[in-house]
Amino acid sequence: MRILVVEDDVPLAKFIGKGLEEEHYAVDIVHDGEQARIMACESDYDLVILDLTLPKLDGISILQQLRDRKRSPVLILTGRIRLEDRIRALDAGADDCVLKPLSFAELSARVRALLRRGGSTLEVKLRVDDLELDRVQRTVARAGKRIELTSKEFALLEYLMRNAGRRVTRTMIIEHVWNLKFDTGTNVVDVYVNERFYNFTRAKLLEGQIRASGEIFEQQITFVASIRDAWQEIRNQELSALQPATDAEAPAVPAAILEGESGAASQWRA
Repeated sequence: MRILVVEDDVPLAKFIGKGLEEEHYAVDIVHDGEQARIMACESDYDLVILDLTLPKLDGISILQQLRDRKRSPVLILTGRIRLEDRIRALDAGADDCVLKPLSFAELSARVRALLRRGGSTLEVKLRVDDLELDRVQRTVARAGKRIELTSKEFALLEYLMRNAGRRVTRTMIIEHVWNLKFDTGTNVVDVYVNERFYNFTRAKLLEGQIRASGEIFEQQITFVASIRDAWQEIRNQELSALQPATDAEAPAVPAAILEGESGAASQWRA
């Protein structure tokens, strides 16, 4: 999911951005109201965290213009302690408010709550075949088995699943996932797609090939064993045929032949 953080306090903005990125969100950070208005109104964000006190354009004005165009959830982040200021923000279209100084644990919980409620077009869970990605809990599973991903791998997979069936370019991926303008010299997309995701897929393919090879090997062993048994049977039959007959099995010799055998032999010797 992609979150826009609008905060003019640079260290605080970095702190929030780093914490959200560690929870696998893609984060854009902007420090002035005019730039925030352009980005919030012209780009698609799943959530906007908006400070009320900003240079160039205040948070209430940004919120009002955003509500004229989009329904993205807006979490107000403010140091204004007056109840009237928070009521005004909520009436202008904000979904929740967090007071400064803030607890990141509370901010994170409120972000998850808003994302669960979502806007009109928000899909909390994405599914492609047996692959499921939970955009709020930041989990990925295939066939019910959990898959651990880094923040960038999660953001990349989420973007690809959101655009399943549609053509996406390197430019689109790098601008959305890495929040950078496209650099023709970079190969970061190729590294993640070809080496990391491809290697994972290739490992699965190799696992299947090994299993298939094992089955083929077993079939070959069975075949060789059957040939060996057949050959042994034929050999046994041949050996049986070559063995001399026993006295009981020997054919009877006529008496006349036995009587004349010695005389014939004597004549031959003469």
